[in-house]
Amino acid sequence: MRPELYPAGARELQAQFDTTRLADRLEERSVFDALEAWQVKVIERSTFFFLATADADGWPDVSYKGGAPGFVEVLDPTTLAFPSYDGNGMFRSMGNIADTGKVSLLFVDFDKPKRIRVHGTAVLHDDPAWLDRFAGAELVVEVRIGRAFFNCPRYLHNLAGGELSPHAPRDGHTVAEPEWKSLPEWAEVLPRQAG
Repeated sequence: MRPELYPAGARELQAQFDTTRLADRLEERSVFDALEAWQVKVIERSTFFFLATADADGWPDVSYKGGAPGFVEVLDPTTLAFPSYDGNGMFRSMGNIADTGKVSLLFVDFDKPKRIRVHGTAVLHDDPAWLDRFAGAELVVEVRIGRAFFNCPRYLHNLAGGELSPHAPRDGHTVAEPEWKSLPEWAEVLPRQAG
């Protein structure tokens, strides 16, 4: 059984900002136990992702992982694998996986734009059958997906063009309202405006 998506702290803040209905709708419509076809495509063409792990005391760590397109392999809709290459020798992420197995992966596609979060349980492999799948791998990380979900790309900047997201608040700029907020299935669960 996977843990609740929203622990007590998240629920308290949702109540404070009147977003409980929105959070519940997001969970209902966009959080799944397996990857959807479009998510597989984004992951398989990715050249990087961010890997979050936690140590035995619960301290989080995050690292950038990069490689050639396809360096993250989707084995099936509930399992993916990626190589751990030669690094600085600290083995922080891999050590945390060995200790707790808890991981979160964030894939960002700046071109489309899209973001995908994957939460799961990971194990390390160092046997030749796994290592031979990935050129240059010292270890291979196999992730059993607990949940995968779309993450709003509203604040992604255009890195190629150098433009900031039109949704990013800043002095002298009127923030554009995202289109999804006007769709009936989302508008009905948005926070009520104080008036």
